[in-house]
Amino acid sequence: MPVTGSPLTGIEPRQLGLVDYLATFEAMKQFTETRDPQTPDALWICEHPAVYTQGLAGKADHILNSGSIPVVQSNRGGQVTFHGPGQVVAYPLIDLKRAGYYVKEYVYRIEEAVLKTLTHFGVTGHRVSGSPGIYVRLDDPTSHAALSGPRHPADPFRGLGKIAALGIKVSRHCTYHGVALNVAMDLEPYSRINPCGYVGLQTTDLSTIGVSVSWQEAADVLGHKLVTYLSP
Repeated sequence: MPVTGSPLTGIEPRQLGLVDYLATFEAMKQFTETRDPQTPDALWICEHPAVYTQGLAGKADHILNSGSIPVVQSNRGGQVTFHGPGQVVAYPLIDLKRAGYYVKEYVYRIEEAVLKTLTHFGVTGHRVSGSPGIYVRLDDPTSHAALSGPRHPADPFRGLGKIAALGIKVSRHCTYHGVALNVAMDLEPYSRINPCGYVGLQTTDLSTIGVSVSWQEAADVLGHKLVTYLSP
């Protein structure tokens, strides 16, 4: 996969289309292992055929019934998640040392890009402390009101649906894997796992909460926001 951009001009998003998850994972890994301090950063944006992916700490019992959907072990953080058509997947390949910020801020910047993408489409996204990713109020996804007070200890996601999942890997200060934003998917496969390791966590997409937007438009907006927020 060719790389665009330069260390001086920043990141240029490259849209790959519908690509196999495992092949993309191997390409990211090879890119990261062979890059040097002069290698331009990159941002790959794609969607994948249906696949479950496990994080390094992933527990097999969080996969309730994979059926005919393949399960791929990856080396990202986090637990099991699902990728499928209608989801925008973005893989920032960033040299954090050169960018000048650390992993915690990197995660914050990715989440901020997703929040601003949702705002573009009239949706208010939320962070939930200790649970990477972005969530929306299922009963009122356009409400600007902040999540108030501590979440219910037995059900911290009550009333929320996860609309974007985050899982990253950092090797020699360089990132791969990334973030997935649900646009217009078949959400049924999520019912066959405990998404991100949380029993009963609801997952949603823009279509389900009433936002009609094409994959291409969502990919363009998310790509632009990621470039903006991941720049040094």
